[in-house]
Amino acid sequence: MSEQYTIGRLARLADVPVTTVRYYERIGLILPEDRSGGNYRLYGESSLRRLRFIRAAQAIGLSLDDVKRLLGAGDRSPRCGQVRQLIEERLEEIDRRWRDLQEVRQVLTTALAQCRTGSPRAACRVLKELSCRDPS
Repeated sequence: MSEQYTIGRLARLADVPVTTVRYYERIGLILPEDRSGGNYRLYGESSLRRLRFIRAAQAIGLSLDDVKRLLGAGDRSPRCGQVRQLIEERLEEIDRRWRDLQEVRQVLTTALAQCRTGSPRAACRVLKELSCRDPS
């Protein structure tokens, strides 16, 4: 018989808070495999592997919705095409965010250059320009 873990032990082994395990359970990503005589949730090795997979997927930028898509195929693994499509979507999103961050960096660099050339006691031109700037 494989080892069974309480929710606290499972959380410690996966290095996540118990609240995270409970949340994943509420949204259907992890389910207890058994109950103890005292009606405590019990999880097995498959739950531990699943929890570690979820955390690893999040660490590379996949959302919980992405994880649900990957794990939602039931007993069968998702097809390579499905995984490729998901990765392509995430890469497009990262590229979009990267472009946005580059633009933000340029605005901040310009603002800092203006701050450095102005008088420390004068009214800040940067604040005035930001208040007139279209946020989109």
